[in-house]
Amino acid sequence: MSKVIIYTLSRGCSTSDKARRALTERGIDFEERRVDEDPKFWDEALNYAFTVPVIVWGEDDVEIGWEGEHG
Repeated sequence: MSKVIIYTLSRGCSTSDKARRALTERGIDFEERRVDEDPKFWDEALNYAFTVPVIVWGEDDVEIGWEGEHG
């Protein structure tokens, strides 16, 4: 599997929390990019959506939100 990247908020977003927790529990290795801590990550996330989490599973597979939820 390609590297998984997840754009999140560091606090105050229960959907980001759920996504991080679920990926960890499922043993999925991912890189977290916290959009509220680095403006560069926010700019990257905006290429996909105006909400988080945004999960980039691979080159052509992007999930907005987590299992139907948006933050």
